[in-house]
Amino acid sequence: MKRILLAFQFLTIIPVKDTGVVPEKEVGSAALFFPLVGLIEGMILVVLAAIFIRVFPTELTNGLLVLAMVIVNGCLHIDGLADTVDALASRGDTEKKLEIMKDSTVGPAGVTAIVMALLLKYLLLNALFFSSTLTAYYSTVLLMPVLSRWIMVPVMFHGKSVRRDGLGKIFIDYTGGRTLLAATFLTLLISFLTFSYVSHYPLLVFHLMFVMPALYMFVFLAVWFFNKNFGGMTGDTLGAVYEVSILLFLMMRVIWSQELI
Repeated sequence: MKRILLAFQFLTIIPVKDTGVVPEKEVGSAALFFPLVGLIEGMILVVLAAIFIRVFPTELTNGLLVLAMVIVNGCLHIDGLADTVDALASRGDTEKKLEIMKDSTVGPAGVTAIVMALLLKYLLLNALFFSSTLTAYYSTVLLMPVLSRWIMVPVMFHGKSVRRDGLGKIFIDYTGGRTLLAATFLTLLISFLTFSYVSHYPLLVFHLMFVMPALYMFVFLAVWFFNKNFGGMTGDTLGAVYEVSILLFLMMRVIWSQELI
């Protein structure tokens, strides 16, 4: 139970009981429950979508969902994306880039990254709504945070920390093979139950045979990219991976809705 609370504390602003002082190894193993955190986030988004869509136009509903995603995770990941892009845009060496990443200010490149990430989420949700069934739309809203939370686990497993301290380093150092397998099994179970409930088995096959493997391939690309540019992973790069994985997931679901159904 303590590890579940730790996962919620790290990833969201959802108020949970304070776990007190916890050993670093136990903190790292909390990554097992990242997909469960994503499921709760997804359920919140589905409920909001069902309410908003009865009151507002579709475009406004999707805009409010994007806002809700940012609020629920306390701007943690979008801030990580901005810091990562600011560092990548600099022309300094690795140490300089890491210093820029720790700076609390956001530069032009970071602002651009924030705007484009939010805009693309909004446009992709609109495209999905108007090109697919309502069932496919709701299942996407539900699974979007589940998949993006899950993808952080293999990134932490395959990556290495470039920092000597920090919460990101703890998760990266203590995310082991068992944690990865358990998080992946939990993600598969959530996906299977979701598509079984809505009786959309062709989309389940597409999800299991294409979407999840493609996202896992993205993990290796991300680890290689950040190793090359920073010498490893940081908490900010984990946030960047989360944001990019959402966009990739939505793009694949839009492709399905327009080309494969």
